[in-house]
Amino acid sequence: MKKALIIVSFLSVGIANAQDLQPTSTEACLTVNVADDKKKPQAGETVTFENTANKKQYSGKTREDGKFKILVPKGATYKLKYRAFSTNVDYSTLTLPVSKDTLVSFDVNIILSLPKSYTLDNVFFDTGKASLRPESSKELNELAEYMLLKKSLVIEIAGHTDNVGVKEANQKLSEDRANMVRDYLLKRGVAADHVVAKGYGDTQPVADNNTDKGKQKNRRTEVRIIKG
Repeated sequence: MKKALIIVSFLSVGIANAQDLQPTSTEACLTVNVADDKKKPQAGETVTFENTANKKQYSGKTREDGKFKILVPKGATYKLKYRAFSTNVDYSTLTLPVSKDTLVSFDVNIILSLPKSYTLDNVFFDTGKASLRPESSKELNELAEYMLLKKSLVIEIAGHTDNVGVKEANQKLSEDRANMVRDYLLKRGVAADHVVAKGYGDTQPVADNNTDKGKQKNRRTEVRIIKG
């Protein structure tokens, strides 16, 4: 899966306008702002701060204005994790001061630009069939969960094959596999009009079909963003 492009900036802003959450002598107040590359606020985005020493995590989800506030203990370094389609991706770190005499607030500004397509690396089918293998469940469950959070998201499930066999059979297999993934997502509660399934057969290779490794790369399932 391709990673999202994220630009992160940290701005120390003292204690002004902390509103419902106030920094304390032991905790800093973080105001997280998530927007796309056109400055549109992004609702329903999960951002986690993981303490690099003890691995304890502090998470929040953005509101309609693309923001949330959270208190995290001072005197630690945190790894920022953004919830992408089916994984948490590490992007940056933030070190908070130890001093108990200073009340600390930070703006954490995240500019998010998602690629237009993702390869579902851990979605597998039985050889020559459209039946999903059990190990596909984890990634598809996470994709469904993400889509339920991102109510405006509309995607295409794109099925692809290598060039082995009859072209017409490959086309049908790719369509059946794409529809199988779509059906799985619908059973997990994703709205039917938010998932389109389409098969491309062997017409869009990403690697050389003359090698086993290339064929393996070409046998793939992609998620393509229609509407973010």
